[in-house]
Amino acid sequence: MVEGRLVLEPEVQEIFKSIDSGRNFLLSGGAGSGKTYSLVSVIRQVIAEHPTEKVACMTYTNAAVKEIEERVNHKNLNVSTIHDFLWDNIKHFQKELKEAIISLANNEEVSKISIEEVHPIPDTYFDLLPEGIQYKEFVRLREGIISHDELLIVANYLFEKYHKLSSIVKDKYKFIFIDEYQDTSKAVVDIFLTHFNKSERKNIIGFFGDAMQSIYEDGIGNLDDYKGNDADSVNEIPKKQNRRNPQLVIALANKLRTDGITQEPSTDPKAPNMVEGIVKQGTVLFLHSTNGDISKVEKFLKENYGWDFNNSKETKELNLTHNLIAGKAGFRTLMDIYDKDHILSYRDRIRKYIKDNNIITDFTGNTFGEVIQTLQQGKSGRELNAVSPTITMKAFIDDNVELYNYAKSLSYSDFSKMYVDKDQLLDDKKQDEGDENKKGSKRDNLIKHLFKIQTNISLYKNKRYNEFLRATDYRFRIISIASKRALKENIESLVDVGEKIIEDVINDANEKGICLIDDKLIDFKDKKKYLYNRVKDVKFSEFQKLYEYLEGQTPFSTQHKTKGAEFNNVLVILDNGGWNNYNFGNLFLETGSASVLNRTQKIFYVCCTRAKENLAVFFHNPDLQVIAKAKAWFGDGNVIDIDR
Repeated sequence: MVEGRLVLEPEVQEIFKSIDSGRNFLLSGGAGSGKTYSLVSVIRQVIAEHPTEKVACMTYTNAAVKEIEERVNHKNLNVSTIHDFLWDNIKHFQKELKEAIISLANNEEVSKISIEEVHPIPDTYFDLLPEGIQYKEFVRLREGIISHDELLIVANYLFEKYHKLSSIVKDKYKFIFIDEYQDTSKAVVDIFLTHFNKSERKNIIGFFGDAMQSIYEDGIGNLDDYKGNDADSVNEIPKKQNRRNPQLVIALANKLRTDGITQEPSTDPKAPNMVEGIVKQGTVLFLHSTNGDISKVEKFLKENYGWDFNNSKETKELNLTHNLIAGKAGFRTLMDIYDKDHILSYRDRIRKYIKDNNIITDFTGNTFGEVIQTLQQGKSGRELNAVSPTITMKAFIDDNVELYNYAKSLSYSDFSKMYVDKDQLLDDKKQDEGDENKKGSKRDNLIKHLFKIQTNISLYKNKRYNEFLRATDYRFRIISIASKRALKENIESLVDVGEKIIEDVINDANEKGICLIDDKLIDFKDKKKYLYNRVKDVKFSEFQKLYEYLEGQTPFSTQHKTKGAEFNNVLVILDNGGWNNYNFGNLFLETGSASVLNRTQKIFYVCCTRAKENLAVFFHNPDLQVIAKAKAWFGDGNVIDIDR
């Protein structure tokens, strides 16, 4: 046996048996099994045994990239996100990139890549691009700019068509490892397990992950179609140990798994879930009440189990959606502006009607109201309904007549182009204050500007003066002791915002030199007048609540966002928030759509396995069948009616 392998954990030794035989492999491990530890061990041993060969490691997030880079620092190791890896390997083939995008855009079956009003796209369409095809955080195909979704499709097309590209990558990297494979697009897996096989060059592809944690719709979920015992199939190696969760959480998690893996506590006395060589028992609670007020649940856990909801690093409350959190966390108005504006929904309805009916009228000089009037003129019955607000839209409009009249006065050309999405408000949430912001946040320029203001306020309030001086735009004015005094007065006048609205704080921060209004904000106000005018009148104190939530200073998190994290105390709220893709009631009853049941079971598994010490689940007003199932999963004594 090669030197050093005997000290490796058994699953990693099995991986090297696959490597020695030239087989691709899959390490399947449940939550808390130490998959990342195994991945790092494999990388280190591969580098030790093949010091001249390059190794690529791809993972799902920039945070994971950083973690692996910190654990393994070697010149021959390239750690990146999957998107960055693919782009780095195709970006120099500009001729082929242009051909691929044109071909895909002209293919009616590929809906995600298209250039409106240009069909078919001529072969010379991208010839004059000064910088060629580019990859950015946003898509603008007319200018040859692709984003995340388009990149995967284009890359798959190129690797399928040009076998030499696979050979080039295989020559460059003898070992390619993919972490959290279950969240990877099928298009990506096809590149490495189908298109790569068309090249005679040899290399090893290794996957690490857990099919039970495939909670994203665009992920492949599992590698069942590629697994097998023959030489050309992927060799699956299970990892059953659990190093994170206490015994009772492991027992519950095993009841939720559907892939045949039964987790067991680690035998390592140094594992986080061990105390003096004995696995922690922990607590698992199923709480229910006829009252849906979560504050009652929090009070119960505080008084009876000592939970501290003020400590966001130790305790988390997991909700399915941001909408379920917004009211509790104090940013309801902002959430509704970005996610529940039915005037914008009506605008989209009008825009879709024009497109679907091939209406070629030039509305450039018309207002939104004039476009509505034109489309409705002479229509009745179903035809009129098609260009009128739905019942939901009408109710919203009736409650916001002044806002609707304002929208109708706006240029249709500008108003129809205005893109609004909740990601522009909520993207880049941290789990706690120690997290780092990711690259390429989707926040819009208004929210980014407000973040700059509040960051200045927070740094000063927390006496982080050196960081504050680096962050404030006033730093360019500091030339004397008098200017420092002026800065102190200016920031202190801004700290207590009281009842001030967002626009007043923006202007105050600009006038005092704390955070200057820049071209990006000016451009936002010009191009997104409607959105700006809605946000500007919201109290700045509400934005501060949003800031606290996104900076990880609250106990709240969405269930999807918490994947990969762990906390001492985890409270899971079983409320689907009206989202039809999930149904927690059906999960306990094992009824309903198989796809919804599968999706719900996986997110519930992920949530439960975040707990390092104590898990509590809250179900509002369950029926007797749900309670019976809860007793089977949690144990009779752990199902508690908190109304009693």
